[in-house]
Amino acid sequence: MPNRYPRDFLGHGAMPPDAQWPGGAKIAVSLVLNYEEGGENNLLHGDGQSEAFLSDIAGAAPWPGQRHWNMESIYDYGARAGFWRLHRLFTERKIPVTIYGVATALARSPEQVAAMKAADWEIASHGLKWVEHRDMPEEVERAQIAEAIRLHTEVVGTPPRGWYTGRCSMNTVRLTAETGQLDWISDTYDDDLPYWLEVGDRDQLVIPYTLEANDMRFATAPGYITGEQFYQYLKDSFDTLYAEGQAGAAKMFSIGLHCRLIGRPGKIAGLQRFLDYAQSHSGVWFPRRIDIAEHWAKTYPNKRFERPSQMSQERFVTGFGSIFEHSPWIAEGAFDLELGPAFDSAVGVHNALCRIFRSAPSEARLAVLRAHPDLAGKLAQARRLTADSTAEQASAALDALTDEERSTFATLNAAYVAKHGFPFIIAVRDHSKASILAAFQTRITNDTATEFSTACAQVERIAELRLKDMFQ
Repeated sequence: MPNRYPRDFLGHGAMPPDAQWPGGAKIAVSLVLNYEEGGENNLLHGDGQSEAFLSDIAGAAPWPGQRHWNMESIYDYGARAGFWRLHRLFTERKIPVTIYGVATALARSPEQVAAMKAADWEIASHGLKWVEHRDMPEEVERAQIAEAIRLHTEVVGTPPRGWYTGRCSMNTVRLTAETGQLDWISDTYDDDLPYWLEVGDRDQLVIPYTLEANDMRFATAPGYITGEQFYQYLKDSFDTLYAEGQAGAAKMFSIGLHCRLIGRPGKIAGLQRFLDYAQSHSGVWFPRRIDIAEHWAKTYPNKRFERPSQMSQERFVTGFGSIFEHSPWIAEGAFDLELGPAFDSAVGVHNALCRIFRSAPSEARLAVLRAHPDLAGKLAQARRLTADSTAEQASAALDALTDEERSTFATLNAAYVAKHGFPFIIAVRDHSKASILAAFQTRITNDTATEFSTACAQVERIAELRLKDMFQ
């Protein structure tokens, strides 16, 4: 099997698309309220220990075999008081939110679910239970995902269209995508825009989430101490993204909230201050995540293409074996490199091919140089160039020389090869006929070592241009 690296370091690349949010909005502020109260680790829920994650108890640790009264009461605050404080805040401002609802927590909170539905909030799934999935066997996690969807549908009345596990495993994203039932999933933190993930035959939309513009930092170290700190971080993030939107590159700003954390009076003040600030700006869209998903799917539907990192060796060599003139061994070597999604582009394939070329012995690189034809030489006149070389020489009008120009090229070609032992190579698409002749006359005086290095660089440039043509 080829050596493949699954992580994607490219994403949308250097020039991400403008999100084109509805109404020309410069930023989409996605407010997410996690509803976990009643779904956390607890002996009452069949777990072997109490919860220890994301609370105001400093240094909390699980209590094996025991209920933790203080921990339970902090979670209870989120359901009893925090949720309703946040519900009033958002409904009074007419700001819709997305709920990340743990299915078992929703099942224990009918009043809150009714309020979510009445406010037309999106209720997405936050898994079956608010527990770690890190060491969960794949078949167990798959079954829990299915049960979460079933229970969510029973409790809410409609199935979830979005998903976020949070405390996920390496299998979570793939398993949720494989359900084929979700418009979006959010168990990633790797972008400021949605993107498509291809899982088998499934084109799954991913809407990345956040762990930093998130009130969970009130319960972690280092983290926020005051609502003012939370406000300042949200404001700085908003200002940066808003400016990018004004420049024509609109982004998404996710904000993560928890009933038992931001629902406390001293913390919610920072959120209120931020909402005042954000709502004072024009061109701010407050969508639910399903609204983002529907917009993205319509504006930027996924377009599958043949990915080099997923090609067979035969297909890879067939596709890229001619990029370096008559030297398929370079593509054969590149196929065995640690390729991944970042190589599924002209730049990526070029990098892989060049690595093999650069690391080859001098004799092998010399053979690549000698595989190139003379400029406007006998092969061109006999129409025996490769298709790429024919097009490249034509781009600089080397296929339409006068008798005098042809004689000049012939003389220079002969002198250059006699001196250096390989043809004069130049990326003709970067030049005009006149500048090619000028470079020819300059470079012929160089020493062979310099010309060898220059010619190799020109071979790489020719390969780059050919690949860019292919990937267009």
